[in-house]
Amino acid sequence: MWLFLQRRLLPVGSQRVCKLFCRLYCQAAKRDTIFALSSGQGKCGVAVIRTSGPASCSALLCMTGTKEPPLPRTATLRRICDPSSSEILDRGLVLWFPGPASFTGEDSVEFHVHGGPAVVSGVLNALGALPELRFAEPGEFTKRAFQNGKLDLTAAEGLGDLIHAETEGQRRQALRQMDGELGQLYQHWTDTLTKTLAHLEAYIDFSEDDNIEDDVLDQVENAVKALEKELTEHLQDGRRGQRLRDGVHVVIAGPANAGKSSLLNQLCQKPTAIVSPVAGTTRDVVETALNIGGFPVVLSDTAGLRETTDVVEMEGVSRARQRVRDADLVLVIVDGKVAAEQPDHLTMSMVDVLSPDELNEMQTYLLVLNKMDLLGEEDQANLLRTCDRLGVGPACLLSCKTGDGIVAFLNALQKQLAHMCGDPRTGSPSPTQARHQLSLQKCLEALRCFAEYQLTDLVLAAEQLRLARRQLGRLTGQVGTEELLAIIFKDFCIGK
Repeated sequence: MWLFLQRRLLPVGSQRVCKLFCRLYCQAAKRDTIFALSSGQGKCGVAVIRTSGPASCSALLCMTGTKEPPLPRTATLRRICDPSSSEILDRGLVLWFPGPASFTGEDSVEFHVHGGPAVVSGVLNALGALPELRFAEPGEFTKRAFQNGKLDLTAAEGLGDLIHAETEGQRRQALRQMDGELGQLYQHWTDTLTKTLAHLEAYIDFSEDDNIEDDVLDQVENAVKALEKELTEHLQDGRRGQRLRDGVHVVIAGPANAGKSSLLNQLCQKPTAIVSPVAGTTRDVVETALNIGGFPVVLSDTAGLRETTDVVEMEGVSRARQRVRDADLVLVIVDGKVAAEQPDHLTMSMVDVLSPDELNEMQTYLLVLNKMDLLGEEDQANLLRTCDRLGVGPACLLSCKTGDGIVAFLNALQKQLAHMCGDPRTGSPSPTQARHQLSLQKCLEALRCFAEYQLTDLVLAAEQLRLARRQLGRLTGQVGTEELLAIIFKDFCIGK
């Protein structure tokens, strides 16, 4: 290996580089071969057991009792046996993926066996008895794919999000990220910073020579300003990517006995919360996850907002107000019959749920007028006109008791969610995780510091560009630590 590289691949004088390559190659060759069940747990028609590492081929030959592996990437029917006893465990498909043309970039094998627990357990135990094989840790297959250059960190995160996706919106966003769209955007910005930094450092080192163009500093300044503008717009997306990934936090709030728990039960289509004509039944926050129109929603029912001397209810009201402050969208529910008779009740309820400061900040809310089964059509029309006159719309009329108006309400709610989450299929990809936001914000701060230093000290200005580039590198994995990798891959399931 050493002689081949020395004579064929590397020029004279590169022996040190070649020795380093050989040492790394030898370390890779000694790397553990991992295995795990990659399909879901429990009884199923087919279970997929995957291996990755240098001993994958020998494991395949031992488990199938053959002398040669099948054709690469070709499903082949084989008897799968226990090497220690030659007992047949199952008849299934085997696939051989020689590296680097595999998911992890290493030699890899997949055993497609029947999904009964006894079959899966027998194959896993047989693999575990083979030398140089060990059970994989959670996320280790994807981590090796990243380490071998098959995925960058954003694509690996997209894969994790795709595995956990529960709605159409989450699936679409995760698929775009896994395909590398977010990573390509960050890599483009990294390349721009690299080129800009190189020009600035060339100017610092050789500005006295005639080989440096006079307008190089203007080019650097223009490039940094353009990048700063792009980063600012990227960060000002209203947390659409994060909301779509983690769920939109929707809180049902309003006066006591307005029908908040009834609305929750209507949306969940089951008795999630206790409903009673007695005011103040709900004391704590009742939370549930829903899929509304393809958008993930974390829906919270809260205690009725009112003055009380009951210690437990006071705590419930306090928690309700905190949830309203933290919410992405507030469903303000009001007793429509009372509001029709007392328009002041409508205004007071809105102000009680959303403080004047929050109303001034235009916090996203949707007014729900409940108990419409108690009002005639003319009273309902007058109530809507009152809402328009008071400027507290948009408003939805419904009856949680009969279900009338629920469809129109769901359409209005879905429209709000679509506005808050955006369309994951179009436009520029959005940052989906808090770490993206943090690194991008630090990168933006460094670019702004560059603008301050460029007039006084070009060396310090260049250092700010290096800091900005380092923050972008952390996004894709060009710069990182083992702690960062552990955080990213900790939520992956075993076998992925």
